[in-house]
Amino acid sequence: MNRAPPISGLLETALYVADMARSVAFFRDVLGLSIMVEAPRLTAFNAGSGGVLLLFPQGGATHDVSSEQGVVPGHDGRGPLHMAFAIEAGALDPWRAQLVAAGVTLRGEMHWPRGGTSLYFEDPDGHVLELATPGLWPNDADRPSVGERG
Repeated sequence: MNRAPPISGLLETALYVADMARSVAFFRDVLGLSIMVEAPRLTAFNAGSGGVLLLFPQGGATHDVSSEQGVVPGHDGRGPLHMAFAIEAGALDPWRAQLVAAGVTLRGEMHWPRGGTSLYFEDPDGHVLELATPGLWPNDADRPSVGERG
C-alpha cells in the first residue's frame, strides 16, 4: 500500500445546533470568535490558525447542495459532540475568568501528564467544549503562539 500524501492541518470542525441565533451569540460574544460567513444553512467562525468552526442548524444540512462549482454532500450530527480550541498557557486564567463572568459553568479541568491543561464547559446545546494549552498532545509543542503567527 502506498503512503498517503501528508495532511497539513485540521481545517474545519462542525457543530449542529438547535437554535442558531443563540449559538451564534455564544460563540461570538462569549468566546470572541469572528463571523466569516453567515447564511441560513451555516455560520462560519474564524477559529484561529487557519481553522474554521462551522455551525449548522440540526437537521438543516442533511441534503446535498449543488451549484455550478460542484456538490457539497449533506451531513448532520446528534448528541453532545466535542471539540477543543487551542490556547496559550498564559491564557488559561483569563479564559477561566471570562467563562465564569459570562455565566458559563466549568464542567472540568484536566492537568495532562505532558504539561498541558484543559478547561471543559458546554455550549448552549450541551456540546462539550475544551480550551487546551500546549502539552496535551505530542504534536502540539510546536504550536505557534499568537505573536508568532503571520
